[in-house]
Amino acid sequence: MKLNRRTFIGTSLATGAALATPALAQAKPKVVVIGGGTGGATCARYIAKDSEGAIDVTLVEANPVYTTCYFSNLYLGDFRTFDSLQHGYETLAQTGVTVVTDMATGVDRDAKTVTLASGDTLSYDKLVLSPGIDFVEGSVNGWVEAEHDQIMPHAYKAGPQTTLLKEQLEAMPEGGTFVMIAPPNPYRCPPGPYERVSMVAHLMTKINPTAKIMVLDPKPKFSKQGLFQDGWNRHYAGMIEWVGPDFGTENITVMPETMEVDLDGEMIQADVVNVIPGQMAGKIAGIAGVTEGNWAPVMPDDMKSKIDENIHVLGDASAQGDMPKSGFSANSQAKVAAMAIRGELTGSRVFPAKYSNTCWSLLGVDDGVKVGASYESNGEKIASVGSFISQVGEDAALRKATYEESLGWYAGITSDIFG
Repeated sequence: MKLNRRTFIGTSLATGAALATPALAQAKPKVVVIGGGTGGATCARYIAKDSEGAIDVTLVEANPVYTTCYFSNLYLGDFRTFDSLQHGYETLAQTGVTVVTDMATGVDRDAKTVTLASGDTLSYDKLVLSPGIDFVEGSVNGWVEAEHDQIMPHAYKAGPQTTLLKEQLEAMPEGGTFVMIAPPNPYRCPPGPYERVSMVAHLMTKINPTAKIMVLDPKPKFSKQGLFQDGWNRHYAGMIEWVGPDFGTENITVMPETMEVDLDGEMIQADVVNVIPGQMAGKIAGIAGVTEGNWAPVMPDDMKSKIDENIHVLGDASAQGDMPKSGFSANSQAKVAAMAIRGELTGSRVFPAKYSNTCWSLLGVDDGVKVGASYESNGEKIASVGSFISQVGEDAALRKATYEESLGWYAGITSDIFG
């Protein structure tokens, strides 16, 4: 089915079941959602909307404007403006969600309270954590986020890092070299680094056609590899070199001061270096004590933490099974969690959890590809029950239609999230 704004919203879970009316004297149950990205904002909106005001919903987000990571690569490639990636919370606030612009700094699970950087404290009956990702320090030798992200940006949290990388690319000398350090698994948006390579190459064909692009990848393979490499050969022949672990990429050191990369003893002089480090659940998940290793394990039926039944963890931060860490996944998981929370707090009907995901990537002008799947709980994890992927050799009309479908999805999901 081709997705557009109407059909995307229309395929949302049927979460508008009848509610049990609370006694007039009874205080409303309280839900606090930390993280105003795709998972958190979706969950807050659906709890408020489908409970018809029976639940007090507060969304805590440090940034007054949300910038989507998905489609930010298209900004790098000159297919979108930066402003088109940014979304405010004004309409969401009008739907019954209290939006607090602040940083959550602590969670007391026994007292069921959240502490904010301002010093304020919020109490909750249910807590939703959707903090996205943070980076694993030391995962790239020589790179420290606080010291080097203005020299070798990651641009994997959309916002100022995205515009910084674009400025660096545009300032690259003629015939210069762009090096990407790709991340190890698992990480946010599996096709994301390779769509970024495609978009950087597209930009270079317009402003710096003799530029070179090197991808240093610790993984032996990557999402949509055949599709990307076919696209690179067709659109950007001779510009992109992908280097895998057979050639020493598990032994990389970056030197931000000199813009050099040591690849297993071979020195590479670069003009722009994009370091995408190893990733972990956003720090508040660790502070709340719901992580095991780098991620937060959840129950597959409702995204409830396996460590604390009063906390749900959504999106990139969760360890849930087969679903990739993507915006589509976070939106899908948020609706399941919202339904479960509403059911538990109001006694309304809850339907069996179903999840879905699609990831689109742009290779070049009107050359879109996609991969996706549907998922269900098998009791142990969220498991794939059916999948699809674009094929090498598809005709131009289909690729253009796939790209246009992605535009419809973006319009639909941002409307679904922010109201």
